[in-house]
Order: sequence, then C-alpha cells, then structure tokens
Amino acid sequence: MAVAKRIDGKAKAAELAESITRDTAALLDEYGIKPGLAVIIIGEDPASQVYVRNKKRTAEACGFNSVQHTLAEDVSQADVLQLIDELNNDGAIHGILVQLPLPDHLDEQSITQAVAPSKDVDGFHFVNIGKLTAGHTADAFVPCTPAGCMLMIEDELGRDLSGKNAVIIGRSNIVGKPMAALLLQVNATVTITHSRTKDLPKVVAGADIIIAAVGRPNMVKADWVKPGAVIIDVGINRVEKIIDGEMKMGLTGDVDFDDVSTVAGAVTPVPGGVGPMTITMLMANTLRSARLAAGLEG
Repeated sequence: MAVAKRIDGKAKAAELAESITRDTAALLDEYGIKPGLAVIIIGEDPASQVYVRNKKRTAEACGFNSVQHTLAEDVSQADVLQLIDELNNDGAIHGILVQLPLPDHLDEQSITQAVAPSKDVDGFHFVNIGKLTAGHTADAFVPCTPAGCMLMIEDELGRDLSGKNAVIIGRSNIVGKPMAALLLQVNATVTITHSRTKDLPKVVAGADIIIAAVGRPNMVKADWVKPGAVIIDVGINRVEKIIDGEMKMGLTGDVDFDDVSTVAGAVTPVPGGVGPMTITMLMANTLRSARLAAGLEG
C-alpha cells in the first residue's frame, strides 16, 4: 500500500526563516532599516497568548524590532483605534497585527480596517483583498496562511497549475476566498465548497489539490480523495487523542491524516504543516513592507 509524502511545513518554514534573517541583516547593513512588527493583543485568551509568543519569538529570531501592546479585556474601541493610528504614523513600524478573536464588545471589521493597507501584513484590509482578487499583488499583502499553502503546493506541483482541479473546503475571508484567488492566478480550476454544498465528498473526489479549512476534526477521509492528490490541511482542532499511550488533549486537522495517507500523493500533518508556514509568511510580509516603505520594491 502506497503511503503519501508528508509535507514538512516546519522544515520549509525554517528554510524560509533563514532566508528572511539573511535579507533582514542585509537591509540593516546597507540601508540602516530594521523591519518593525507591532502586535496588539486584547484580553487573556490562552490560544492567542501562545500565537503571539510564537510570533514575537520568530520576529526576534529574524532580526526584527518586535513590539507587543497588551490591552485589557475591557479596553474601549476608541483606545484601540487610537493605538492603531499611532502605529500607522510610526516610521519604525512596518507591520501591524491585531490578534483575533477580539472581545465581543469590539467591532472587528472597523479595527482591522483601521490598519493602514501598507502596514496590513495580515492581508485583511479591503484594499489588499481587492488587489489580490484583481491579481495586482506587486504591492499588496496576501493573507499569511494562503500564502504559505501556495508555497507548499508549488513545491509539489510547480508554479503553473494549468489543468489541475483544486477544491477548497471552507469559504472564510482569511483562508478560503484568498486561497481561491491565488490558485486562479496560477491557472488552477477552482471550486469553493462549504456547509451548503451538496454531496461534498463527491465534489472533493474530483480534486488534484484539496485545501481543507473548516474546523471539523478528521472530516476528510480516504474515500473522498483522488489517488495522488495533494492535500493541504489548514484545520487546527483541539481533541482528545492518545499521545504516548495516554489520552490527552492534542491537535488534529480537518483531514484524517492516517486514512488519507493511503491514497493521497502528499499531505500536510497537523501540527507541523501549515501552522509554522503561517508565522513565517507574516515575517516575509513584514520584511517586504519595510522594503516597500524604503522604495526598494514595488
């Protein structure tokens, strides 16, 4: 029985981070510019705390100026917007990231849209979304998770996906929709599926490329998968699983990794697949923002 190739996102991310670290050192050496990343975290959400720690550690390892603003759970909308305005006008800051989810009393849309498009390294601003959708990405920021997914797909299938059918499970603004735009740019034939799609397994079964991003543990099974397909699992679900012989809480994806590995050509694991790539692409966007601000790109 064939076993799918395990796409090692951790190794790919480490390789990219090395390149970003070299380019960051060169930017400082040649132009005296140090990329600055500001992260705003509101409240005490444990998962958010972990993500922010990882982002800060990676930014510092790449040689960035890493700034964290930790705000109280009950902070007012006006105070958050004022902080974003100050960071928009700070020449030493090239990327601004507002860690989601936000407390219920804050308006996520008005906060994410307050970040200047030129510093929106998450790629959530409508200006960046519009540029991506129109295919004008020279000076736009692509959301980090889809950008990382595309690099892993490229490693497996090359840069031109002409004749390949790609099926995306999930239509979120953070993954599903930008993923579709990126796949279209490299000539894939793209289908976006979601909770209202009829006969989902049948639709997925025609795919050469599957991107699973719905947040349902182990949903994609071997009988959904075309032999040889490349599968990118974006799902991060906390579930009880056997770890070292004991039942513990662990992470699993939207894809049943062991099951699909008997059919697929290549598949990303969870953890160790898309997650590390997402953080590294955030660093790539921040470095690019610093270069764009200095007139070195674009």
